[in-house]
Amino acid sequence: MDADVLADGWRLWNEEPSGRAIVVFRPDVFDADRFPAPCLPTVYLTNGSRNARPGAGQRRTDEWHVTLFLEPEVEAESTTFDDRAAALEGVRDVTERFVAGAIDYRGAYQVPREAYLDELDDLIGGE
Repeated sequence: MDADVLADGWRLWNEEPSGRAIVVFRPDVFDADRFPAPCLPTVYLTNGSRNARPGAGQRRTDEWHVTLFLEPEVEAESTTFDDRAAALEGVRDVTERFVAGAIDYRGAYQVPREAYLDELDDLIGGE
């Protein structure tokens, strides 16, 4: 995955030979000092069942999924694509919309963590 696929602040964390990948937002600040490490916004690019993440061993399909997690069990959005090239465009789209503040990440929480989300607003708004 080329770095130009990702919006500012997003970094490739892992890429498997099969094409599945994990990208993360600002790992430099989600270090437990400024922001809780488990809250690292993460996008998974996966092929196959959405029930398993990269490395979990799953049955391959023709479909690719782009899923944004705000925490391990807090999914903000997920989109399915017909092939990896289209899914890479989906990765670009979701990372760009995230940094532009166009994703309602507050709405993904059943019980919002207001103080944390206010800090995340400030970070996305441009430190």
